[in-house]
Amino acid sequence: MGDVRVLVVDDQEPFRRAMTTVVEETDGFVVVGSAASGEDALLTAAEVRPDLVLMDVHLPGIDGLEASRRLTGPGPGAVVVLLSTYDEDQIDVAGSGAVAYVAKAAFGPDRLAEIWQRHGQDAVA
Repeated sequence: MGDVRVLVVDDQEPFRRAMTTVVEETDGFVVVGSAASGEDALLTAAEVRPDLVLMDVHLPGIDGLEASRRLTGPGPGAVVVLLSTYDEDQIDVAGSGAVAYVAKAAFGPDRLAEIWQRHGQDAVA
């Protein structure tokens, strides 16, 4: 199997760059696109067909929770991991379709690989 194809979604350019750096530093992962809003995430995902979407919860327009619901709806779709600045016990991702929520401060290569190993491999198998 090839690299895990990742779409990075955040309305703040510095964090999109930071997430991209984490993905590039993690063996077996490659960034295939980025978006700054929920609407852009849906359009970009349809175009680049990512295996994994790293999505900020708070986005302009369609927020990350709704965009996640739409990306993980019926049929094969991407695995979504939601991120935000809030602690992990402060965000309820139930019903969003996301496999995990990670506080931005806790996100790094080890966490990315662990989440994919736990939740992602079955989704694209």
